[in-house]
Amino acid sequence: MSGDDAPASTPPPDDASGGTTDPSTTDPTAPAPSAPAQSAPAPTAAPAAPAAATTAVLEPTPTSPGAVPGIEARGVRRAFGSVQALDGVDLVARAGAVTALVGPNGSGKTTLLLVLAGLLVPDSGHVRMAGADPVTDGASARARTGWMPDAFGTWDSLTAREVLTTFADAYRVPRAQVRGRVDELLATVHLTEYADRPAAVLSRGQKQRLGLARALVHDPQVLLLDEPASGLDPRSRVDLRVLLRRLADEGRTVLVSSHVLSELEEMADDAVFISRGRTVAGHEAVDAATARRTWHVRALSRTALTAWLDTIGAAWRPDDTLGHPGTGALAEGAPDAPGGVLIEVEGDAGAARLLADAVAAGVPVTALSPAGGALEQAYLALDEERR
Repeated sequence: MSGDDAPASTPPPDDASGGTTDPSTTDPTAPAPSAPAQSAPAPTAAPAAPAAATTAVLEPTPTSPGAVPGIEARGVRRAFGSVQALDGVDLVARAGAVTALVGPNGSGKTTLLLVLAGLLVPDSGHVRMAGADPVTDGASARARTGWMPDAFGTWDSLTAREVLTTFADAYRVPRAQVRGRVDELLATVHLTEYADRPAAVLSRGQKQRLGLARALVHDPQVLLLDEPASGLDPRSRVDLRVLLRRLADEGRTVLVSSHVLSELEEMADDAVFISRGRTVAGHEAVDAATARRTWHVRALSRTALTAWLDTIGAAWRPDDTLGHPGTGALAEGAPDAPGGVLIEVEGDAGAARLLADAVAAGVPVTALSPAGGALEQAYLALDEERR
């Protein structure tokens, strides 16, 4: 991932993360390492509990008969006082795949990730991380799990190299392998030039990349990522998608939480949806090339467009999103104005046929485009069904 725009000697005022957090408060996989004497500022307070939520079952698709799912959660409940944050959660994420954990802000995604990481003990239900229970076999579960919180706390007086070396020691990575492993990870997240600079000078995006390297330092089988693209520049977001795809192709389980569906669209194989304390759905991610979804259709004459759609029996609805005069409901006194409609079409091939037929019928179509990503449309459709 490419570098952000942090100055070399002082943290940027806008995107440097505020305050520091003792990494032991966000890392479930090892006892808290002892920082050098000049470091270790006081940790920040733990984040407030998110609002209530549950998830749906996503049945595993093992790569071989009898394969153990990378992540399995059954009947997981967790309350914070009177708030039931997780209420019977069921989730399976398969090895060798990227699973998107999707839901609005405050829906319980982070609470679920904290339970999976072993940082919160569920009130009931069970969790398995590559076959290990974080509650009864914490050491094994932590050794198999890499955790990246949405805000990576570190010791600002340590260099990026020292941060990774400290965690490698805490994970008991063999000393002979530590130097090479740290150098490899710094190169992977494009922080080699910052390797020997204090973490305090890193921008928020650079700290995010350091947090990803820290999650990978012990070569885990399962990776939990909470809003990993937060603070990253566009190039770094592309690099993140490529890296997560590669990790999944190596056979790891990758669970990514985000409420920004466009970030998940190109990397997710499966999706689990969380919303308002109730199960929404869980399924393999939609193939945009074949899935039925909504398309924008725009023409120089919306009257001609809608008349033709009515003739062929195609259902349509006004499109109020194109931002062009005449778009949306038909304007009085302008029956032949330019405009657009929304129409459901079966896959890319169906859209191509629709366009060809419209042109052949003499409809002056000027644009045809998807009205959103396949994952976004699937989520909105599921949410609409529950209203």
